[in-house]
Amino acid sequence: MIKKLFFQIGLFFLVTLAAHCQGDIRATEQADSARKDFGLFENDEPLDITLRFDLSTYLRTKPKKDYLKANITFHVSKSDSVSADIRFRTRGEYRNRECTFAPIELNFKKVDFGYKDLNKVSDIKLVTECGSGSDNSNYVLREYVIYKLFNLLTDTSFRVRLLNVTYIDSEKKRKPIKQYGIFIEPLKLLTERTNSIQIRSLNLTQRNIVPRLIDRLAIFNYMIGNYDWSVPQQHNIKLIKPLVVAPGEQAIAIPYDFDWTGLVNASYAIPGENVGIQNIRERLFVGICRTNEVYQKDLEIFAGMKDDFYRLIEEFPYLNKREKRDMTLYLEGFFSQLNRKSKLIDNLMNTCKKL
Repeated sequence: MIKKLFFQIGLFFLVTLAAHCQGDIRATEQADSARKDFGLFENDEPLDITLRFDLSTYLRTKPKKDYLKANITFHVSKSDSVSADIRFRTRGEYRNRECTFAPIELNFKKVDFGYKDLNKVSDIKLVTECGSGSDNSNYVLREYVIYKLFNLLTDTSFRVRLLNVTYIDSEKKRKPIKQYGIFIEPLKLLTERTNSIQIRSLNLTQRNIVPRLIDRLAIFNYMIGNYDWSVPQQHNIKLIKPLVVAPGEQAIAIPYDFDWTGLVNASYAIPGENVGIQNIRERLFVGICRTNEVYQKDLEIFAGMKDDFYRLIEEFPYLNKREKRDMTLYLEGFFSQLNRKSKLIDNLMNTCKKL
């Protein structure tokens, strides 16, 4: 009887000790995980995610103020995933109004994903396909490529991550929908990466931007057929400023939202009546006016980047040959102008902004 009692006591202590050790191991694993980075923008491989929410309410109301509840799952690998309850709302203007799938802003506030970099994200933009069909898929893929092209020019640019998104209706009234998507690097992560701060003023002009950088941005937008940007009011532009600056140091402009460009060539992208072009494939320069010598120097940078631009498009595996050829031929329209540099400079000077 006494032996049996001692055995039971010993067994109790062993079980308690094992549970305590397992708890310590789990706590250690969680702590280690929290110190890791997910590497959201460190990888060019498409990331698989699943979003569960009330699809009917989202499609019907496209809420821009009130949040909808959702659950997101990051599929890290075939055997590993991270899920959390989040909130989201829609964003944007034209695409919000005209597209079946309005662009989304996901809210991660107070969510612990167990990864250091993910836990820093409070809001993140998700670019969605405008509607069903291969054309809308290609628009997203082309826009992703444009972000990567601008990344080649400068580190002060938004990084992006291509997504395979599965939308699941939490109300089980609709079938799952699979689309491409894009995560755009939150400005908070960009400013941390570039040791800078955001500028919120809406009263600046191109004259307040570092000249060589705003010129490079303006010519890039001309190259891809993008007139839909402006520093005042920060239209499709975000402004930052380095934390460590010399006296009189100017701001840096960072572009985003490239769907309204000739290089994407979306069917819904129709220029306004007073823009000065008849279709989105026409190029219109809206940069600041510079001297002939300044333009010469700026354009030399693009001449040297031609092969890199073409290689990025050619090696992108998710567009077919026809789409790639169309993009390359459109860029060739710019580079053929560049071969007649004096004529191209005349074109820039004819429409540049005299600020």
